[in-house]
Amino acid sequence: MDSPGNEPDPRFTLANERTFLTWLSTSLALSAGGVAMAAVSEDVFVPWMRTVLALTLVCLSALSAAMAYPRWRRVQRALRSATPLPPPAIAPLLGYGVAAVAVLAMILILLGR
Repeated sequence: MDSPGNEPDPRFTLANERTFLTWLSTSLALSAGGVAMAAVSEDVFVPWMRTVLALTLVCLSALSAAMAYPRWRRVQRALRSATPLPPPAIAPLLGYGVAAVAVLAMILILLGR
């Protein structure tokens, strides 16, 4: 990275890289969850709700993947300039989005019994 500033401790750079890779892993898991939700049997959820849940998971996946590198770059810049780290702007959206999908899925499972 050609940012001005001092080279940070390699441990911090490697931790930032691991966090970047974790955002990508999260994205893959969300995508797999969306595909799995789309493949759920029609007698478990009504088809339109399955589609909504699947699309929500896949959209969260795309957002997580798209924001991973810019986040890595902002953190690396902050490490080099010894400034406070930026907050993870996408974390609340992912947290609330996954929680909403889980609650809706739970309600649909309970109503289907």
